[in-house]
This record gives sequence, structure tokens and C-alpha cells, in this order.
Amino acid sequence: MSRLIHTLAALAVLGLAAGCSSSGVDEASVAGAASGKARAKTSTAFWVDPESPAAQQIAMWQRQGRKQDAALLARIADEPVALWPAGELDPGPAVRTATASASSEDRTALFVAYDIPHRDCGQHSAGGAADADAYRAWIGQFADALGDSKALVVLEPDAVAHIVDGCTPAEYHEEREQLLSEAIDRLKQQPNTKVYLDAGNPSWIREPWKLVDPLKRAGIDRADGFSLNVSNFQTDDRTTKYGLQLSRDLGGKHFVVDTSRNGNGPMPGAWCNPPGRALGTRPTTDTGQEAVDAYLWVKRPGESDGTCEGGPDAGQWWPEYALELARNSKA
Repeated sequence: MSRLIHTLAALAVLGLAAGCSSSGVDEASVAGAASGKARAKTSTAFWVDPESPAAQQIAMWQRQGRKQDAALLARIADEPVALWPAGELDPGPAVRTATASASSEDRTALFVAYDIPHRDCGQHSAGGAADADAYRAWIGQFADALGDSKALVVLEPDAVAHIVDGCTPAEYHEEREQLLSEAIDRLKQQPNTKVYLDAGNPSWIREPWKLVDPLKRAGIDRADGFSLNVSNFQTDDRTTKYGLQLSRDLGGKHFVVDTSRNGNGPMPGAWCNPPGRALGTRPTTDTGQEAVDAYLWVKRPGESDGTCEGGPDAGQWWPEYALELARNSKA
């Protein structure tokens, strides 16, 4: 079945950063140090957010004397992760803040566009734009804010797979495919933006051929490719094999894989905050496969899948879970 996709409100993240900055100089210096480490260690061209929840948590733990935990959490803070600008709000300020910072470092900012109407079939991340026109306006604001900056956008996790599995009612299928197609065209008007339309994961739609026609109707031919394993735990090997088959079915279309939490693979029967998971392959464009454009951290490690296994609401920062992911990491 499907897995939780949650929204990150980038403005809320910036609010968290401000809220944790009461002591000013100490936190800023620690966050800056984490950012410097990220620039030195990251082997990709992607931007690392110096104000991420992980970076802010490191600052807090440093003040509290939890230096070992802070050092472990740097395994998250030092890596580029995608920003999920809040749906149903103007995404422009969050997008412009990220692209401005990324452009100053000549790096590519990673984003997820997640505001499709009737999102997540009423589950933990239910919501989305009120109607088709509201979604068109939101995507337009998103694209405008990208400007000429280098960006990679994962477009609407779950949206196509929920068409295939029947979770999204049939009366919404045609509209959804049309909106996705229009979103690709609008985002691709930005000269340095790459767009990857989401295609679920191999444990969800087990026969990749079932995705081909919906992806085509949703405009995959005009996108840079598709994305897999967003917010899930499937291994690199299984996801890549699945993606290569889907790529062949789509005439050689390229794809990206979310490796943020798949270091220990999935936990059978559990997709919402499963314990014992680990960070996966670090973000990189050096994948060893021509059709795999990048391994990315699309899901932000340490942010909850929902109120399960003792977690907070979907998308909320959960430091204990983040620390477990980092501690279990083999990278």
C-alpha cells in the first residue's frame, strides 16, 4: 500500500531556526560550522540548508553539552535535503530564500512540490489546493520564485501512484493528470529547473508497467524524469532495478531515488516511523547507472511520518528519530 508523504513548510523551518536562536552568537557560529563542513564534505552540486532543523538541533545540543549526539546529527545536517514549501500558502518566500542562498554558492537547490488537490486520500498528509485553479496559482508562484536559479523539483509525491492503486477516486483522475502535465510545463519554463514526476516505490505498485500510461498522460515525456522511493525505505538495489524497468517502458526516461532513510531497508508491515531504520546513500550524482541521475535525500531525515510509534504530527521535527537514523547509518 502507499506510504506517508508529509509536507515540510520551509517557512516553519525558518521559524524554528529563529525560535532556537535566542542566544544568537553561539548558535549562529555552530550552524555556520555545520554549513562549512557540508560544503567541504558533500560530493554533490546540491545546496545544504544551514538553517535546517538538524543544524538547529546541533546548536541546542552543543549548548547542553551533548557533543556526541551533536556530532552524530551532523551526518544529517551536513547533507543536502529537499525543501517542501508549505502547500496552500504562497511558496514564493521559502523558495526565493533557498534559491538565493544556493545561487550564492553556485549550487542546485532541491525542492518538493506537494499541493495537488485531494492529496494523500485523506490520510496523515491530507489537504492540498482547494481546487484546480488554486493549484495552478500555487505552481505559478513556485515557478516564479525559482527564477533563473538552478533547481531540481520532485513533483507531487503519491499523485500518480494513487491514481493507479485506486485510492484517488476515478472522477479526479483526468483533472489530476492534466494538472500534473500543466505543472511540468510551467516549471520547465524556468531555464535551469529540472522536474522529476513522482512514480511511487517498488513495494507499492509492484508492476511498473501499470504506471506507464498515467505517467504519459501526466506529461512525463516533457519532464526530466521520474522519482522513486520518496519517504519510503526500499533498498537502492530493489529501487534501481524497478526504476530501470520503468525507464525502459518509458523509452529510456531517467530517474532519481530517495535514499534518505533506506540504509537498513524497509521494516515488513511498517511504513510510519518504523524503528531501527538508518540513513541511506548520501546524496550524489555519481550513481554508476546512466539512467539514474541522482540519489537524493527527498524526505527530510528526522521529520515524522505521523502520529505513530510515538511520533509527532507529520512533517514535524523529531530529534530522537533523527538521532536513531544517524546512529544506525553505515555511511
